[in-house]
Formats: sequence, C-alpha cells, structure tokens
Amino acid sequence: MSIGNSSADAEAEDRPSIGRALQQARISAGLTVDEVSSTTRVRIPILHAIEQDDFSRCGGDVYARGHIRTLALTVGLDPAELLARYDAERGGRPAPTPAAPVFDAERIRPEPRRPNWTAAMVAAIVAVVGFVGFTLFNGGAKSGGGSVAADSPSAKPPASPSKKPPSGKPADPKREPSGNAIAGAPANKVTVKLAAENGQTWMSAKDHNGRLLEEGVLKQGDSKTFTDNTRIDLVLGNAGAVRLFVNGKEVKNVGDKGQVQRLSYTKGDPVAG
Repeated sequence: MSIGNSSADAEAEDRPSIGRALQQARISAGLTVDEVSSTTRVRIPILHAIEQDDFSRCGGDVYARGHIRTLALTVGLDPAELLARYDAERGGRPAPTPAAPVFDAERIRPEPRRPNWTAAMVAAIVAVVGFVGFTLFNGGAKSGGGSVAADSPSAKPPASPSKKPPSGKPADPKREPSGNAIAGAPANKVTVKLAAENGQTWMSAKDHNGRLLEEGVLKQGDSKTFTDNTRIDLVLGNAGAVRLFVNGKEVKNVGDKGQVQRLSYTKGDPVAG
C-alpha cells in the first residue's frame, strides 16, 4: 500500500459528508431549517433527510442534485464540489434524457387557422350601422344649433373684470407644483437599499408590522430597495458582501465577510440596530 494513497484516504475520511457539510454551513450562516425551507421551497422533512445524507426522499438523482445545488448556494458553499462528490459516490453523473425526434414536433404542429368570414361580415355590418347612426345624430344636432350654441363655452358672457380671487389664494392652485411636498416625501419614510458587490448573501427584509417583504439569495451584482413608513428590519447572512444605503446615506462597516447581521433602521440618519 502506497503512502500517497493512504494520505488521500485519510483526508477523505476526515472530510465531512455532503449532508454534514450543508448542515455545518447552515449553522455557521445563522439560518434555521425553516428559513432555508422558506427560501429554497424544499420541504422541511427532505431538508432533515439530506442533512443526514439520506437522499432517498428526493425522488431520484436528478432531484437530489438540484436540491444539493440550491442548498449549497443558500448557505454559501460551492455546489460544484458537492455535486462532484455526490456523482462519485453513486457511479457518475446520470445520463441526460434524449431529445424528442424532430418528426414528433412536426406531427403535433397546429394547422393554420382559416379566415372567419362570418365574424368579418358581422363586424362590417356593425360598422355600417354605427356610421349611419352617427350621421343621423350629427344632422339632428346641426338643425337645433341655437340650443347647442347657448350651452357652448364661447356663448357664455365674459367674467366681470371687477371679480378677483380672494387675496392670499392663487387663482388656480392645482397648476402650481408643490416642490416642498415632493422634496419632503423621502423624509416621511425609511428607504433601505442593498447591493451585493463583494459576493452573494442570504437576506431577509420585514416592515414595522413584521410582514415579510422579501427573503432569499441576493447574487453578486444584484440590488434590492425596500421602503416603509416606520421601520425596516434586515437579516444579512454575509454582511461583508453587502453595500448598504439607508435614507440616501451609505452605512459603513456593515459587517465582516461571512458574518450574520440583524439590523433595524427608521426615518432620519441611519443608525445600526
């Protein structure tokens, strides 16, 4: 027996299993099984089975590989390494399903629809009837032109120049934009923007009533913005990967890479919760 093979076997024995690796990463990220299930849509019993290296409840290798990939991304692991170990333990990656023959697609191709002449005739008749009715109505209106002229705006007597709007009030307040109201709108709310610039992170955002606004994996390069009248509560699974802006101002030193942060922000200057 060679020494090289012995060291490789010993390293493989010391390395945690796929399920154990996923469980340790989830705990390190500060995530519960319920939170991971809500984010990935993988049912809780299947999550418990996978963390015990029982993939029989996944429904086959294809579904098991999909669950492993999704869970690895959620807890911050490299899915390629775990999938390679899964395939090696089960004799290789499953063969892809062959594509359907071309003639099958040709056989089920729908026939072109024929013109619906009946519908076209009905539409033409309706158009003619409408045109005739409009012509008759327009002619009747012209014969009684005196009453129409009396109701038109041009027939109304001009307003007396002596009448002026009350002092202190504009003549038409609806036409003057309220610049102060527009500028003051952000001050009445709390606005939080997350930008994953240094990697991906699991995140959760809730409003002041505890209602979930969104949760899931924020991939690198993506950003999310949340607004509430009172408060925004955040949970960041990888705080060091996030650039955070609160009420238009950047929050420095959100956290270290891999650190779980639970933050709350209200209106005004941002203060870490």
